Amino acid sequence: MISTSYILPLLTSSFLTGIGLSIAEILLNSSPDTRLIAIVRNSSSLEPLIKRFGPGRIGVCLGDVTEAETSQNAVKLAISSFGQLDTIIANAGVLDPVGPISEAVVENWKSLYDVNFFSVVDLVVAALPELRKAASGKVIAVSSGASTKSYDGWAAYGSSKAALNHFIQSVAEEEAEHGVNAISVAPGVVNTSMQEDIREKFGSNMKPEALQRFLDLHKNGDLLEPEVPAKVYADLAINGWNSKINGGYWRYNDEVLN
Repeated sequence: MISTSYILPLLTSSFLTGIGLSIAEILLNSSPDTRLIAIVRNSSSLEPLIKRFGPGRIGVCLGDVTEAETSQNAVKLAISSFGQLDTIIANAGVLDPVGPISEAVVENWKSLYDVNFFSVVDLVVAALPELRKAASGKVIAVSSGASTKSYDGWAAYGSSKAALNHFIQSVAEEEAEHGVNAISVAPGVVNTSMQEDIREKFGSNMKPEALQRFLDLHKNGDLLEPEVPAKVYADLAINGWNSKINGGYWRYNDEVLN
């Protein structure tokens, strides 16, 4: 297999508790030729992976994803360490602020958009020159079902993911002539720290009936484990996707992704 290099932003400080770290493990297990640049705020989350797969396969870019310099440094690290960049998987995302629009604080919305939307724009802009050089450059965005369906109190989060979907659609259209593909995929309702925050932190800012859905999913054991959608994202990164679905928004279990 030809050596492949990925960039994966991770907003986490614990090992294998989220989708991003599960994607990282699956990618690194897929082939000894896989190389990964992880954008993190704290490298401790990656120590078990580095010990397992070796520092030669994992590059760590420490920084805040909302800073344009972080994206630029990640791309530079991919090229200096591995000589190429084939795929970026835009995974970083936050849910806060949660609450009614009537009580919205615009500055808090802007902070959310900096993570969920503008950090992805920064990363894509920084990576495009290298993705164009790849045989088939790919941009994969972790979206959300909230991008197409409203959830009580989630206007900031949902609208940022809707903007992300549109951005991915635009990237796919504009970059088609350069051989760069882009796709946006929602992971479903996953057993991550975000779900824990919904139950224990943000629920008081949601209508009781809206919160109850998430409480029931947890109580009934119906939350997906991170490995389920992570495998979908990793497969897309490794194998690509049909041109007919390029630029689209899909759910992790849509048949077109199989």
